[in-house]
Amino acid sequence: MSKLACVHHLALTVTDVDRSVPWYVRVLDFEEIARREDPETGLRKVILRAPGDGFAVVLVQHEHAERPPFDERHTGLDHVAFRVASRADLRQWEERLAEYGVIYTPAAPSRTMPGSEVVVFRDPDGIQLEVWADPE
Repeated sequence: MSKLACVHHLALTVTDVDRSVPWYVRVLDFEEIARREDPETGLRKVILRAPGDGFAVVLVQHEHAERPPFDERHTGLDHVAFRVASRADLRQWEERLAEYGVIYTPAAPSRTMPGSEVVVFRDPDGIQLEVWADPE
């Protein structure tokens, strides 16, 4: 059996793709590459691609579903962590988040992975996102 190579894409359920897509494009520098909307089912999907390595995030909106606030304590997604190459890159992300008015926790040593540093913030739906720099 062949081994898994990497994550192809990550799909996140959001309450409003029209609010979330511009945020992910502006703040995280993703590019919208496809959009699918099904008025009959109320399903809306937007595929975003990260620059460089092509990692994709799919933002999904279910029009007719209950929309409780995101809570990482419920079964399912806890958070999403993106890796950067260095601590200097991590500092640049802090500057970018500040520039766009995103509330974040400044780079701090990770309690989970010794030697790593992490910046923590949330998207418009409260989904926890992180930018990590592993030991150099």
